[in-house]
Amino acid sequence: MTAHPTGGLPLFHQTVQDDWIDYNGHLSEAYYVLVFGFATDALMDAAGLDAAYRDRTGCSLYTVEAHVRYLHEVARGSELTVRTTVLGVDSKKLRLLHEMFAGPPSGTPVATEELFTLHVDRSAGRAAPLPDASRAYFAGVLAPAPPWAGQGIRAVQ
Repeated sequence: MTAHPTGGLPLFHQTVQDDWIDYNGHLSEAYYVLVFGFATDALMDAAGLDAAYRDRTGCSLYTVEAHVRYLHEVARGSELTVRTTVLGVDSKKLRLLHEMFAGPPSGTPVATEELFTLHVDRSAGRAAPLPDASRAYFAGVLAPAPPWAGQGIRAVQ
């Protein structure tokens, strides 16, 4: 389901399933997050943090903060593409964002998700350093944040 475009970051593709449609006839909010989760998994695989790595080391990325924006309704059967951008990485932390598109990744996204993650050693129950190769991969694909990234929820006036 993933391809590796220029820059080395995977694009994630998913078709909206019939049982993901809510009572309003559009993609239910939980399934936006599910698709974004699959895109995070694709990024982890590309960076060497795949299932074999997790089984071997007991380490994985944990999401500690997320901000989702639902920008447009998504219809049944839509072909979704998620484009991922790495915004920052250090020894234990990764900041990234996903942009979801109905169709190819161009124009205005239908939803976005910004994530702050920690690399966690599950047996120790605390953050642990990322493998050097994974950290180098993330550092090699860093990109600037779009203007909307890092913004909180707007207050109702």
